Amino acid sequence: MEKDRIKQAYLGFVLNEGHPPQSVFKLTQQLGIAEQEFYTHYPNFEAIDRELWADFGRQARTTAASEPVWEGYGSREKLLAFYYTLLEILKQNRSYALMSLRRSLHRVPALSPRVLDDFRQDFEIFVADLLADGRVSGEIANRPLVQEGYPRFFWQQVLFVLGFFAKDDTVNFERTDAAVEKAVTLSFDLVGRNTLDSAFDFVRFLVRR
Repeated sequence: MEKDRIKQAYLGFVLNEGHPPQSVFKLTQQLGIAEQEFYTHYPNFEAIDRELWADFGRQARTTAASEPVWEGYGSREKLLAFYYTLLEILKQNRSYALMSLRRSLHRVPALSPRVLDDFRQDFEIFVADLLADGRVSGEIANRPLVQEGYPRFFWQQVLFVLGFFAKDDTVNFERTDAAVEKAVTLSFDLVGRNTLDSAFDFVRFLVRR
């Protein structure tokens, strides 16, 4: 498929040269196709970068969900499985992932680089479904006033994990694995039922009397 050829040729060029091609013409000339063919699939090179990151996310979700233990997991374990699978995929694509992250992660914390736009859309849908399942099972507290913002909260966690991965110089990114576990544990402590929820329940009980 021509689209896949273009994407793989672009990826190969970036890995070999350390930067995107100077022009679409140069890439299509290398492939032996008309420049117009490129534009039937992508508007620019940035769109390929966005698709590559979306591919990483989709592959992580599909791979994690294909494990036999997946259906027995709660929301917390499913998110952990997604992160660990994503990290394995990024390790397999280490040169591109690190090059792309270090080039693209915004200098201002909490702002998302455009290269992650498609990845972000897919992730927020994925995590919203996980949290909805968690509310049904009781793992996640039902907080109508704030829970709509949870996907954006968890997206900030993704940016933290990717930023940590980009800076991690330990063997096999061991500190990133530890950071993921601690970040997910903290986030589920915050969205799960806690003392504050019990206090609200007690106040509602008193008010109804």
